Amino acid sequence: MMRALGRIILLPIAFVVAALVTLFVVFSLGQERVVLAVSARGPDEVPVDAIMNVFVLALRFASVHTLVPALLLVIVGEAARIRSVVYYIVGGGVALGIVPLLTRIGEPATLLELSPAVWQVLATAGFAGGFVYWLLAGRTA
Repeated sequence: MMRALGRIILLPIAFVVAALVTLFVVFSLGQERVVLAVSARGPDEVPVDAIMNVFVLALRFASVHTLVPALLLVIVGEAARIRSVVYYIVGGGVALGIVPLLTRIGEPATLLELSPAVWQVLATAGFAGGFVYWLLAGRTA
């Protein structure tokens, strides 16, 4: 009984901490991309449209679609009692990698719209989040 109660308390905390680590990695690695997008204009131009594009992209990533793949990964891992670090690391990268596809539901899906560097940032952040979740809760599933 106490073990189940401990898991009920530990899982949401571990998920939130892993999500915060993922967010930190996205912002720290993605900071270079934002700076390049905003400063890629001439010295006389005000990059208002670039700032708005980055803001719209950030709002798309702040939707519920970003949590669903990671939540499904955690639910499957906990229900199947998967303790493998590879499952959580690779699953975290895949879960965050499909977020851009989920944010475009109902729109034409063009994978070439995002640069390879953005895909690398998302996958790396997912790997980090998956590893942190495994460290906190996944290895004792």
